[in-house]
Amino acid sequence: MSLKRTPLYNKHKEAGADVVEFFGWEMPMTYTKLEDEHLAVRQAAGLFDVSHMGEIYVEGPDSAAFMKKMFTNDLEKLEDGAIAYGFFLTETGGIVDDLLVYRRNKDSYLLVVNASNCDKDDAWLRAHEEGYDIVIDNRSDDIAEVAIQGPKAQEILQKITDFDLESLPFFHFKEDVVVAGVSTLISRTGYTGEDGFEIYFGNDDAEKIWDALFEAGEGVLKPAGLGCRDTLRFEAGLPLYGNELDDKTSPLEAGFGIFVSKEGDFIGSDVMKAQRAGELNKKLVGLELVDRGIARHGYPVYDLEENEIGVVTTGYKSPSLNKVIANAIINKDGPSLDDEVLIGVRKKKVRAKVINKYYLRKNTKK
Repeated sequence: MSLKRTPLYNKHKEAGADVVEFFGWEMPMTYTKLEDEHLAVRQAAGLFDVSHMGEIYVEGPDSAAFMKKMFTNDLEKLEDGAIAYGFFLTETGGIVDDLLVYRRNKDSYLLVVNASNCDKDDAWLRAHEEGYDIVIDNRSDDIAEVAIQGPKAQEILQKITDFDLESLPFFHFKEDVVVAGVSTLISRTGYTGEDGFEIYFGNDDAEKIWDALFEAGEGVLKPAGLGCRDTLRFEAGLPLYGNELDDKTSPLEAGFGIFVSKEGDFIGSDVMKAQRAGELNKKLVGLELVDRGIARHGYPVYDLEENEIGVVTTGYKSPSLNKVIANAIINKDGPSLDDEVLIGVRKKKVRAKVINKYYLRKNTKK
């Protein structure tokens, strides 16, 4: 099967990107060095091509009722133009996907889903639409998206739009915003822990937007690949589907119960209520390595008696903190804050200390 390319593929090649296969897409992993791109986002601004993400519209008179059944977060409290983060769950409480829901109005929602799960999510929605007066419209192939992230993001983007970006709160969006002469949807969202914007537009306008942003941010804005997207989200305590989240782990077990309504009647809600009542079996913790080594995804975690108690979900040497940290899913009654564990790194076991998994304070707009 041939790999998909975003409309910005040629721009990545021109910039010398290391292009890799990513869930059926050819995507830029790095342009220069991962650490340099990471720090550019933390200190100034980086631009990501995220056109591989999925965009699915749910529209019609029963849209609100349908989303109430499918989505864990409470959308009834959401105003038009606001965004909610949450999950699709299986009947047993596992995670089908994590996603953003943009409320356009009470009869229209835009769902932004992970590229790896787009087809699965589309099928999941359609499998449950019977009895609802709705239309499910997967427009993923027609929509391109870039994310400009970092403390200089607003300053750069403001140069090519007349819309007052300062007026857009965090986790809100505005449609029909003209950027570099192109009609776009802009949201104040991102996956880095920094302030920034995600911009949606038609495929044919992708190169025009890309070039205009780099012209506006000349000398400041850097292209950023999937490599630093992962290290940035990890430092900010944001999960990745397939790492911290999967169909065998619930949002409560992964530590994201705040995005699960306590009163909601959605698919999997009975399991969530039971887990809140004390039936959790595992938990997500942060780790800092005490001994030398790097804890990679999939490495086993042991208690000090060398009993296996969990697995590493993400691990890196943090470019911002200059220390080796990791997330791990472990038994619920396993070690707690400041306790030590062992991680199986290749053929040896290295010591690590349990720490707060929110490694870096987010700098998103209040």
